[in-house]
Amino acid sequence: MDSLVSSPYWPFVVLISSIIVVVSLISHYKFHPFIALMLAAIFVGLISDELPSLENFSRIVRAVEVPMIEFGIVAGKISWVIALAAIIGAAMMESGAAERIVNSLLSFLGEKRAPLALLISGFILSIPVFFDTVFFLLIPLAITMALKTGKNYILYVIAIAGGAVITHTLVPPTPGPLIMSETFQIELGVTILTGILMGIIPATVILYLAKRMNEKFNIPVRIRTSHALESKPSPGLLMCVLPIVSPIILISSASIVQALYGTLPAWLAFWGNKNIAMGLGTAIALLLWAKTLNLSSSELWKRIVKPLEIAGIIILITSGGGAYGAMIKHSGIGEAIKITTANFQVHYLFLAWIIAAVMKTAQGSGTVAMITTSSIMVALIGTSIDLPYHPIYVLMAIGFGSCFISWMNDSGFWVVAKMSGLTEKETLQTWTLILASFAVVGLILVLIVSTILPFR
Repeated sequence: MDSLVSSPYWPFVVLISSIIVVVSLISHYKFHPFIALMLAAIFVGLISDELPSLENFSRIVRAVEVPMIEFGIVAGKISWVIALAAIIGAAMMESGAAERIVNSLLSFLGEKRAPLALLISGFILSIPVFFDTVFFLLIPLAITMALKTGKNYILYVIAIAGGAVITHTLVPPTPGPLIMSETFQIELGVTILTGILMGIIPATVILYLAKRMNEKFNIPVRIRTSHALESKPSPGLLMCVLPIVSPIILISSASIVQALYGTLPAWLAFWGNKNIAMGLGTAIALLLWAKTLNLSSSELWKRIVKPLEIAGIIILITSGGGAYGAMIKHSGIGEAIKITTANFQVHYLFLAWIIAAVMKTAQGSGTVAMITTSSIMVALIGTSIDLPYHPIYVLMAIGFGSCFISWMNDSGFWVVAKMSGLTEKETLQTWTLILASFAVVGLILVLIVSTILPFR
């Protein structure tokens, strides 16, 4: 047994068995993802051949302590940003800012281009706001317009969900892309800009397929006004977009200047820091929230409690996934893959996409798929492998792969189905097919762009 554990191929056993643990606990035994991921991290520690040394701790105690340390490291990197993103999202929802952005787009583009307006709205709002919240906000518009025109319901639904899922999957500060950016040690501004740009072509494909599905499936509106839009004050459009746009501009500007000149002015390094930039966006959002609803300081801080509670759950899951990923790295999987693939060429973009797609399909959570796959790939490409392209493309491949199949084990599947009144069969025929197409188109796009513009 000792010879088997010390074998250079033992990390594969560790990896596969730990994935089985994660999938089984989440999908079969219905464990909360945070608990499942932390138990999997400890499991990896218990069966790995080597672990980081900790003074005065036995081998079995280290198997528990190291995951806790890694959990704290990841939480320290992402907690502030995720918490602030949750506050920005709540502020935009309750102040009417999100609704104002949507209505402005609808007014500008007109009723004939309403699907495009809804897609763009989902695309923009899902940057700071979680997918299900964006869908809940916009679905009443789809219902209202479909009842008014007597057509295009599934087109509106898919446009909303498709636009939202793109930035939810590719653009920080959404938890999945955020933790991947930290794992790959890629500048957050680079990840934001790349995610937005790489999402444009898949967005047009989603809109095209949604129109074809709308022609094929005559799905009626089965939900009326159960999620009706509330009447809110109408803040100015500039103030509405500033909480989203200002952090993106600051963080991206710092990354661009760093890439062009190799150094940053002190003032830009400060304001372009993700923690400061998100703090500024949050301050604007809070000001908008308080001013629009005429809230006192105590009332405002009371309202912040709920989004922080939601953010706390996301932070636990994301940090737990980071701990699990770090333990996978400690298991030696990177060196094991390197030894195994020494005699043949591995396409790392395709490998990253496949692993993410399998993880997504098996256990349902795109975030868990992103966290796990990014840890595996960093363990691999961190072993001095000279990639012919920037690692951001590996990150993008993982993001697209993590959307591959959305079915009954995915909470997003049920959000779309229940809030829009679709049957399970209709959701599989529309939403599941749309996401699978999005994932495949994304992979093809990453393969093409990484060849043309490798940015090494």
